[in-house]
Amino acid sequence: MLQRIFRAYVGSFSDLRREVWLLAFITFINRAGTMVIPFLSLYLTKNRGFSLDEVGWILTFFGLGSVAGAWVGGKLVDRIGHYKTMALSLLLSGVLFIFLQFPVSFWGICAGIFIVMLVADAFRPAVFVAINAYSKPQNRTRSVTLIRLAINLGFSAGPAVGGLIIAGAGYSGLFWVDGITCIMAGLLLLNLLHPKKAVENPKDIISIPKSMMKDKPYLVFILAMILFGFVFLQYFSTMPLYYSKVHLLSEFEIGLLLGLNGFLIFLFEMPLIKYLESKVRSTLFHVITGTVLVAISFLLINLTGWIGIVIVGMIFLTLGEMIAFPFSNSFALKRAEGGKQGAYMAMYSIAFSTGHIFGHNSGMQLIDKFGYSLTWNVMILLSIITCVLLIYVLFLVKKETDASVLRAEESQIPS
Repeated sequence: MLQRIFRAYVGSFSDLRREVWLLAFITFINRAGTMVIPFLSLYLTKNRGFSLDEVGWILTFFGLGSVAGAWVGGKLVDRIGHYKTMALSLLLSGVLFIFLQFPVSFWGICAGIFIVMLVADAFRPAVFVAINAYSKPQNRTRSVTLIRLAINLGFSAGPAVGGLIIAGAGYSGLFWVDGITCIMAGLLLLNLLHPKKAVENPKDIISIPKSMMKDKPYLVFILAMILFGFVFLQYFSTMPLYYSKVHLLSEFEIGLLLGLNGFLIFLFEMPLIKYLESKVRSTLFHVITGTVLVAISFLLINLTGWIGIVIVGMIFLTLGEMIAFPFSNSFALKRAEGGKQGAYMAMYSIAFSTGHIFGHNSGMQLIDKFGYSLTWNVMILLSIITCVLLIYVLFLVKKETDASVLRAEESQIPS
């Protein structure tokens, strides 16, 4: 029985190209090093003495830099290619992460965070284009999932190691390790992954794309993803404060709890996605299911003060994330058929960057003025709105499909 499960697990990773595995490994090194981010709100309040209101605004600049980075990354990919864009982003962000520990003023930290995220998040659209270039078309969605697994495995190791670094060397050591690992990832990219190994699809390059801005189902979907990102990101900005102030967890304990998220994703996401793909359900149905599970995680946190509920809540969040993100990626890729995948995936990245702009700040302001309980209720309400929008997208896609079928039938009727 266990042998069969193991074979099925290994089988879910089959047929992926060597270059995709190398890209995943480089992404893992980079993500494992990005351990400053989960502790950023704690660093700003405990080490720098900023209020929750000020931290909220600093994290808004984090989101603004993320949006700008996704946009700049898309432009750079068009001009110099995905390979050079990824290398520049990794190497420069490594240096910038090291220097981020030195600003002490409010505006200095705002500027530092913005510049770091501008450079670091230029990597994201370049990675999507790289996946498109290095993977076989039939394995593209699983290639995206493998990159997500690398990110989350790195995220499971990063916060746990980060908590130890803070305990032993303080926050300064965290910035140094973060910067050095980004530089290492950039050097690995230059030495292991070669752009000549890419399998470019000429059709994707020369075709005249459909206009993404006229794709109504996709635009409504992006709005839903902005709201979903707004809710989801609370677990990595305001929720650590809740763990610290309400449940009195240490940085190391918070790191382990956040690390549980990435570890569970590494173990179960690929087999779960393969299993769900075998079910006769639409992609959007799975995204809705994931959103509901995330909402339940906030509901559980609000039901009891029992400390074990934070683990249960994290498990529900992780299940929701494992289902919602791969299938939302898949939906975006599907909508991009006949158009530019890079443009569609850049917009998908920007949706979550937009969540960074408003999510962190709004979460901090809500907690500061109304407390944690009401804030989590707001997240539940936003999750419900997200589900309603996704159901509307389902309706639009069905209407679109019915119209296409009707046109096809009419074209076959003899004149």
